[in-house]
Amino acid sequence: MLRNDTLTHRTLPVTSELYGYLLAQGRMTSDPLLAELIERTQQVVPEQAHMSVAPEEGALLTFLVRLLGAVQLVEIGTFTGYSSLCLARGLPPGGSLITCDVSADWTELAREFWIRDGVADRIELRLGPALDTLRALPAEPHLDLAFIDANKPGYIGYWEELVPRMRPGALLLVDNTLFNGEVIDEHPGEKAAAIRAFNEHARQDDRVDLVMLPVADGLTMARCRPLEEIPA
Repeated sequence: MLRNDTLTHRTLPVTSELYGYLLAQGRMTSDPLLAELIERTQQVVPEQAHMSVAPEEGALLTFLVRLLGAVQLVEIGTFTGYSSLCLARGLPPGGSLITCDVSADWTELAREFWIRDGVADRIELRLGPALDTLRALPAEPHLDLAFIDANKPGYIGYWEELVPRMRPGALLLVDNTLFNGEVIDEHPGEKAAAIRAFNEHARQDDRVDLVMLPVADGLTMARCRPLEEIPA
């Protein structure tokens, strides 16, 4: 509940000044290497630079991997490598991340920064359609954490391939699930409509416990239930 507000429950509006305070006090400000990656991304692919995750989201990814003690990770949507670098930083020795993308050009920049950060040995980049990559993975539950941040019409397909492969208690993270607020528009665009359809699909999935957080552009977090917790 907001201070002096006894009637509603809502997220505090975040001004630029408050956002800066949040990043600093939460230790979520990008370090020099991540800041350089953001700058290089803006130089190399200015039209798509907004596709990088926000600094607070990247910090949260590292935090969650460490919190879970996650060892086997999958990421759908590499882009220039900010989120994969953050995920890999959280891995323990012997941990691994498979990250999927279709662009050799974008991921070439990612490789450079993985090497410079010393995490390249933990990351396996698989170029090609992500659904093909997911379907080639072992079918049994073995993943500890997955992060979906790729083409929005593909979200339901990625979800359906990933959920059966997640260990009980594993965490599935899905980015952009508020899509700049367009998910509640009366006539949303194609991508926003795809996100809205995905949100409803995930909400009705009894295989997971689910929350949606107003982090960056909306982050859905789903805990995969053990079989004994799934309603018959």
